[in-house]
Amino acid sequence: MLNWLKGVSGAIDRSNEAVGRMVSWVTLLLVLVVFVDVVMRYLFRTSFVFTQELEWHLFAFIFLIGAGYTLLHDGHVRVDIIYQRLGTKGRAWINLIGVIFFLIPGCYLVISTSWKFVGNSFSMMEGSPDPGGIPYRFIVKGTMTVGYILLLLQGISMGLHALLQILGVEMDEEEKA
Repeated sequence: MLNWLKGVSGAIDRSNEAVGRMVSWVTLLLVLVVFVDVVMRYLFRTSFVFTQELEWHLFAFIFLIGAGYTLLHDGHVRVDIIYQRLGTKGRAWINLIGVIFFLIPGCYLVISTSWKFVGNSFSMMEGSPDPGGIPYRFIVKGTMTVGYILLLLQGISMGLHALLQILGVEMDEEEKA
């Protein structure tokens, strides 16, 4: 049973690691789009709605789809004086409780409420209301649900890691990566 839990956790971690690597390339794309937008504005005194919306859409994609990867690498903001002073098992307990009582319910709430919102956007093939805007707004709205599913999965993995630490079962580096 413990090996199965390790396997599930490791598979989730590997998946979010791969997603995070892909998102890093989208981040490079965002930098290039912003660079082009700035050059167009300040050198040529022109700007396009499409370019501005593309910046917003790429940022939303990076933020939402990369949230699970950020959790995997403990990159979310944590201001907790007590947590820093605890040992491995104490931190594992806080992580497990946090996942069960906060992360899972929060992700469930966003996933369950965004599902219909995203479905409506896809069904009408929603685009930008602005002339010259991005015609496929439904795609970026879909990243809301997908991003929170990835975050939920990483939260489950984090909870499994914490449970294994509480039980005194350490994961090998190959199982983590």
